[in-house]
Amino acid sequence: MNLVAVTSCPTGIAHSQMAAENLEQTAERLGHEIKVEVQGAMGAQNELTAAEIDDADAVIIASDTAVSRDRFEGKPVVKGTVKDGVNDPEDLFDRAAELVEEGETGVVETDAGDDDADESEAADAETETSTASDAGRRGGDREKGLFARLKRLFS
Repeated sequence: MNLVAVTSCPTGIAHSQMAAENLEQTAERLGHEIKVEVQGAMGAQNELTAAEIDDADAVIIASDTAVSRDRFEGKPVVKGTVKDGVNDPEDLFDRAAELVEEGETGVVETDAGDDDADESEAADAETETSTASDAGRRGGDREKGLFARLKRLFS
């Protein structure tokens, strides 16, 4: 299978590069061809051409920032996070292969965010119990706040 991919994170220094490298290595191991564009603080590196996109069977986007999908119109697109590209690139390839086999186009997002959602729900539950005792007070520990730190710094 011939694929194109875009990796992008807010800083674009390490994680985008790591995701791109993992996608390339996984593609080679699975017998796929891939060209990966890396977007970050330095702009786009290894930019995809229109011909490369046209030749691609599917598109993988491993991104924590907004990536324009206009140029991938009519292609099956698998959207995941940079974390997916670093930790589980095989799943991105599997989803892309499924879309190609089914002949579907459009964007399919990975479900990797479910773990984070469970963690945030647990954190919300903890916050609710702690705020019940501090009903009249807003914010966190005042000793750790900005003004307290500035006061210690300048005194």
